[in-house]
Amino acid sequence: MAVGRRWTQWAGWCLLAMLSVCAAFGPHWVGLDPHTQDLSQSLRPPDAMHWLGTDVYGRSVLARLCHASRLSMGLALLASLTAVAVGASLGVLAAWRPHGAASLLDGVADTVLSVPGLLLVLMVSTLAPGEHAPLYAGLTLVLWVEPYRVCTVVSRPVLAGPGVQASRLLGLGMVHTLRHHLWPALSPLLSTLLALGTAQAVLAMAALGFIGVGLHPPTAELGLLMTEALPHHEEAPWLMAAPVAWLCLLVLAMLLLRPDSSNAAVGPPGGNR
Repeated sequence: MAVGRRWTQWAGWCLLAMLSVCAAFGPHWVGLDPHTQDLSQSLRPPDAMHWLGTDVYGRSVLARLCHASRLSMGLALLASLTAVAVGASLGVLAAWRPHGAASLLDGVADTVLSVPGLLLVLMVSTLAPGEHAPLYAGLTLVLWVEPYRVCTVVSRPVLAGPGVQASRLLGLGMVHTLRHHLWPALSPLLSTLLALGTAQAVLAMAALGFIGVGLHPPTAELGLLMTEALPHHEEAPWLMAAPVAWLCLLVLAMLLLRPDSSNAAVGPPGGNR
């Protein structure tokens, strides 16, 4: 069972890496401007020149999908990195000072969890509609809770273990404890949380873009691509198929990366998503 689970997670990492490479280098490989309009090429089906066809304005669907993937993955990765760094730091602090900072941080985390994640991102992003910074801030605000709780639960038994106690008796400081005791226990979890958080952030941005409250046109973003394709789903189904397929692959990678619930230290992530 453990071997099969490792292979499943390996497949998830490979799929996520493939999507990340396409997002990072796809715009360069395609070499087309996602905003260039040519009405004479409107709703052109897939062919040798436009592998995924064109939209109603004659723009290359492949070019827009590649740029949308880069934007979504880049912004989501930045938000997830920030959230994991903040959440892990606060989780270690709460485990180190269980009678001081832990109560306050637990209260803040419970408050964030009490609000649906998409609603919280929407509330923050309305401060400057269509801008990247509020969207990044909202995603970070939602995503930090999960790394915080995981790191708190994992760090407490490590800090109470004999290895840390012996280090303290020898006069070794906090840096030694972090490097030789906490980091080996947390690093595998943090890498998985980073991947899951990035995927969740991409889906959140796509959902907000689809209902028209995220980034604004003509920005190439996955949710906006689906919104633009919806009125033409019968005459040009390839418009909707491209972003939906990309998001389905991302969800599949996220499910493959999810830790085994029987061995997880906490419950399934995304309680407020």
